[in-house]
Amino acid sequence: MRRFVTVIALLLFTVPFGISISGCGRKTATVTYCTGASAGVAVGQITTITLQPKIYGISVNQAEITSATAPSATDCKGAIVSAGRFTYGTTDMTTADIQPTTGRICGGTWNKNSGGGVADYTLCESTGKSGIAYITATANGVSSNPLPVYVHPVVTTVVLGAPSIDCATDPATNCSPAATNSNLPASSAVACAVAFANGCCAVPVAPSDPTAVAYDATGCLSQHKTGQLAARVLAGSGTNQTNVSCLVGHLNYTAQSAGIVSIDQNGVATAQQPGATIVNAGVALTGSSAGFFSTCPPVDIALSYPGSTAGTTNIIVNQNNTQPITATAVDKNGVQMTGLALEYVSTTPITIPASSNGTVTPVFPGAASITALCQPPTCNTAPQSAVGIFGNGKSVASKSVSITTPGTNSTFLYIASTDSQYLVRVDFTQPNLGAPVRMPYVPTSMVISNDGSTLYLGSSTELMVLNALTSAITRQDISVRGNVLAISPDNSTVVISDPVRKQVYLYSSSGTVTTTYGGVGTHAEYSPDSQTVYISAGNEILVHSNFSGWKQIGPATAAGATVSDVAVTVPAVGAYFAGPSTIARGYCPATTITAAPADGPPQVANQFYPLADTVASNTDRIAATSDGFHIIGASAATATLSDIEVNLAPVLATATALNGSRSPSGGIVCPMDGTGLTFSHATAPVALAGIAPSVITGVLPTSDSRLAFITYTGTGGVLPAYQPTNLSPAGNTTGAGIAGTLTNIPLSGGAIAPVGGTISADNSTVYVGTSGDDLVHIISTGTLTETNAIAPALPSFSGAAGTSAVPDLLVEKPRPTT
Repeated sequence: MRRFVTVIALLLFTVPFGISISGCGRKTATVTYCTGASAGVAVGQITTITLQPKIYGISVNQAEITSATAPSATDCKGAIVSAGRFTYGTTDMTTADIQPTTGRICGGTWNKNSGGGVADYTLCESTGKSGIAYITATANGVSSNPLPVYVHPVVTTVVLGAPSIDCATDPATNCSPAATNSNLPASSAVACAVAFANGCCAVPVAPSDPTAVAYDATGCLSQHKTGQLAARVLAGSGTNQTNVSCLVGHLNYTAQSAGIVSIDQNGVATAQQPGATIVNAGVALTGSSAGFFSTCPPVDIALSYPGSTAGTTNIIVNQNNTQPITATAVDKNGVQMTGLALEYVSTTPITIPASSNGTVTPVFPGAASITALCQPPTCNTAPQSAVGIFGNGKSVASKSVSITTPGTNSTFLYIASTDSQYLVRVDFTQPNLGAPVRMPYVPTSMVISNDGSTLYLGSSTELMVLNALTSAITRQDISVRGNVLAISPDNSTVVISDPVRKQVYLYSSSGTVTTTYGGVGTHAEYSPDSQTVYISAGNEILVHSNFSGWKQIGPATAAGATVSDVAVTVPAVGAYFAGPSTIARGYCPATTITAAPADGPPQVANQFYPLADTVASNTDRIAATSDGFHIIGASAATATLSDIEVNLAPVLATATALNGSRSPSGGIVCPMDGTGLTFSHATAPVALAGIAPSVITGVLPTSDSRLAFITYTGTGGVLPAYQPTNLSPAGNTTGAGIAGTLTNIPLSGGAIAPVGGTISADNSTVYVGTSGDDLVHIISTGTLTETNAIAPALPSFSGAAGTSAVPDLLVEKPRPTT
């Protein structure tokens, strides 16, 4: 027992003692020295303090307050080290004073010990001195690099211009000692072999890039070429204005529009994408609009494809096969351009779409024209104030390539009437008609999205939106009533005109009005790229562009006549408008440039969508053929069809003929002399014999440009089919109109007039709704004969019970034959 007690006692005394000894144990810290030896400066100690901008320094107006950037402290291995607190100093506190604990800089002298309850370092007092002082930051016995601070009179103007060649009488920033800093060691803040009293070097500093030209904003630079920027910095105003370019230190240039030009720290500008941009110069804590830079736009875009030969623009591509198309662009200096943000557009995007890289993969049989465009705002953009300078801010179009995809497809046909609340969908793969769908209101108009997913029907009460697959109503919007005029090819925007409120709406597919303009539109058509919509609006023309917004042209014609319809040209370089005389408006602005003032780029005035053509043909409705050669119109008053054979680029653009619009490869370029496009034409009038039209309701061309059909109200019982003359690849070169062939297709039964219609995507079939029998007649384009008729039996809204309405609203979407 005594032994057990002794063991317990020993444990009680020895265990705590052992723990105590262990707890007091110490390890010797390991120190790593910069030299790798056993002594010296340790890794983790401050060895370098850096103030930025290390070479170019800070520019400060007299009496202006700014702050030094936070210093960075590193050790001998370059690792960031915490310094705790820095102390700041200056070499000349009468030029650039600095608050020792915070690094706030005064372009003059800080107040100190001023009394009266005014705290020190709160008032910056100008001493009237201009010059350079050097500031440093110190911590743990280490001082930073000396950072130059340029103090100067208050800058009022910065003007971008050519580098100076006489630094004594015409100072510019390339005369400044600060311009030499990039070529000197960091320890040499400024250097100048000989200096003038104005602070400038006696000899202008050579560009850091020996290939750079002197850029003076009087011309454009070709892509990837370089230009040396220089600026003249002025202080004061009026007669008291003085040039302080050599006192302000280094300028930092930035472009307002990214991608057009890159500017390095030495002011060397490298042209990138075509376009124009304002260049800002940073000096004395502020950014000033200093000038203008231009990268030359393309003057020719040529399309080619594997196996193509010169002059060949028509190819056959089978359904679901991929056809690559390549664009080659050159500027006015003959420099081939790369990386352009070109848009490839198709005249029938649902049938034969063009991808963003130019490849074409037909989805259905049919035909399309493919065009490559360089156009603002994605290509060759420019500020609105600079549109037209050196050709920037204007569009360039290639010559179109025609794609034909053989074969046939089936159709979904949608039939409605302006006298019925019902809509019928016909699926031609099924033996029976679909059941009529009752709508909330009688429609005034109907369009289908190009992807075939959505129907938009206007009414005097609301917009009705239907799912095209199920015919179910998906939206009713009472905020936008009236007539649906058009839908953009990308399916994003619907044009609606309200004749009561006298408003035209651009309505997004998501269900919101994106923009509104006053007027009453009658018809509208989009360019294939969905960027621009042209609207006929009685005695005025409305145009909305994603680049330039709304433009109103009134009166629509010089004679004050109204316009009743619109047809966008192919390629989409303008639009023709129907009326007592048919006119065209081109998309190239007519630019007037006046001499540049002393402090900026040339002054520009633009007339958007100027007159491009006037044709002495009375037309009520018109349409363009996809080959770009024909504008086909018809008039009820004269019972005449007018085949307007157009040449959209009649004059070759060359170095000696700057007013030309035809590019070397056959595309269209805005004339470099600032004039708008001028189209030429020849006309071939053809009598609409055998009919007595009261109103022309439509001109329906096939997408392969082979035929055009005329719908009308009145009497006749036939469908006029016009076959234009197949012109050569150069168009009509005879100077006189070449009439095609008009064929009247008899309509069966009691049909009086074809009042509306649509054409299948494969161009094999025309569907026309007729008055007299209230049927839809099916016409073969191959034989120009009627093959069948459909009785939609739409209940009339205004007629007696049991009567049918005239099916005057028809749209279709293609579908596979099975």
